Amino acid sequence: MTDREQTVVICGGTAGVGRATAHAFAQAGYRVAVIARGEQGLADTRSELQALGATVLAIAADVADAQAIDEAADRIEAELGPIEIWVNAAMATVFGPANTISAAEFKRVTEVTYLGFVHGTLAALRHMQARNRGTIVQVGSALAYRAIPLQSAYCAAKFAIRGFTDSLRCELIHANSRVRLTMVQLPAHNTPQFDWSRNKMQYRPQPVPPIHTPAVAARAIVRAATDAPRELWLGRASFQAIIGNMFMPGLLDRMMAKQAWSGQLTDEPVSNGQPDNLFQPVEGLHRIEGRFGDRTQNKALGLSAATVGKLAAAGLALAAVLVIVLVATIAG
Repeated sequence: MTDREQTVVICGGTAGVGRATAHAFAQAGYRVAVIARGEQGLADTRSELQALGATVLAIAADVADAQAIDEAADRIEAELGPIEIWVNAAMATVFGPANTISAAEFKRVTEVTYLGFVHGTLAALRHMQARNRGTIVQVGSALAYRAIPLQSAYCAAKFAIRGFTDSLRCELIHANSRVRLTMVQLPAHNTPQFDWSRNKMQYRPQPVPPIHTPAVAARAIVRAATDAPRELWLGRASFQAIIGNMFMPGLLDRMMAKQAWSGQLTDEPVSNGQPDNLFQPVEGLHRIEGRFGDRTQNKALGLSAATVGKLAAAGLALAAVLVIVLVATIAG
């Protein structure tokens, strides 16, 4: 089956990383289904993808609504054909200290950023398992391993996605399923997230550098959909956060307490009445790039978690050999 005969679904595909990923798949020749809430964002994204020559289906649905996502999957199968790739990328967040975030806000972030992934995954599985093929890509973050201040709701959801994904992967292996499940752990990207997320602080938020263009993430997601590594880690900052947290979590707690608080804030005061997209879409901000274009990088190293593990093992073995040689030299 050629790419042009394959259908990819992208939840959260009208802005930021999701929209860049829709572009990447369209350029590769896939039929593209985009699921999101905002009608204007859907219309604009559909026009862009059609201009790239893609067959496109844009569906208005909230990923927090399991029934709506099931119905969207049925419609995609009927109108575009069998779903071969499903990308979960939708997110919502509240930026601020945990004790300033209400129970309703925590619930909503969880429903979108975690349960939205569950709903999408189960909808995809319902069709993929019947054919015993397909790939589900979870768009994760280095924050799925290393939490930081002011992002408790988002970090908790990303941790939950990783736990859900690992559990489901074991079940698929147990069933000898050929459905593939992969997770991409991303660093910071220049997306509209920092313009429309609910913010409890007095100043506007920013991503922690280094900041990458959404196209960097999109290329990694397409690669994950093709190769299906267990996990794909993208960018130096992700490697440092994930590996560092494995060996010195307490030290990172203290470092994050000092550096990640002020490091996530600009000196721009928050505008009164600034809209956010927590409970409803914000029209006019559905775009790929955020406001940090002058500080972005257009490339990043991406390695599978398995490759990182092998490199780490090789490094430890080399260190052991050097110690043995050093001891032997001293003894001699």
